[in-house]
Amino acid sequence: MFTGLIEEVGEIVDVEPVGDSLRLTVAGPLVTSDATHGASICVSGVCLTVVELGASADGRASFTADVMQQSVRMSTLGELRPGSAVNLERAVRVDTRLGGHIVQGHVDGTATLLSATPRDAWRTLRFSLSPELAPLLVDKGSVTLSGVSLTVSAIAAEQEPEQWFEVSLIPETLGATTLGTLQPGDRVNVETDILARHVARMLRLGAVSEARLPTTEGTPS
Repeated sequence: MFTGLIEEVGEIVDVEPVGDSLRLTVAGPLVTSDATHGASICVSGVCLTVVELGASADGRASFTADVMQQSVRMSTLGELRPGSAVNLERAVRVDTRLGGHIVQGHVDGTATLLSATPRDAWRTLRFSLSPELAPLLVDKGSVTLSGVSLTVSAIAAEQEPEQWFEVSLIPETLGATTLGTLQPGDRVNVETDILARHVARMLRLGAVSEARLPTTEGTPS
């Protein structure tokens, strides 16, 4: 489990295709400082398992992780190349303040940046929102974008044909994560709030259960 508070911006050192999956090597001195084999590190919103620790050519501490095909398909990790910047966070400790929100590192899909609007002391980013994810986001609710815990600051009305949502980023977030370098057309990994996912699942199952109930119409009393 993670908090969505990025600890450092790392750099992709190597991308090795392995069949329909990938093996990524990431330079991240801070997140590897106490990492061990099998540790969980969130890479731009995707929870990965450390399979090897080492150092990059310039001496920076690094870790290697395998990315299964489903994660490649659901996220932007397949677009990474050596030199790409990624947001990194170690798994949360039980004695740590939960400053963001509960992040699992299980990406639901991606969203595309539609616009970036400068404000007095922040920047508003508007992203596309797929029909599948639209029911899981709400105004002032939590969302994770490329591993960063954020609050939805605006969202499209239900009747709008094209769904979208906005987040407002303070200078600290812009400078300390990869979100500050996004340009319209760039994609980010999206993880919706776990509570919203559970509620949506229960509602779907409830609707199915009601549809299966036998009708009593026409039954003699």
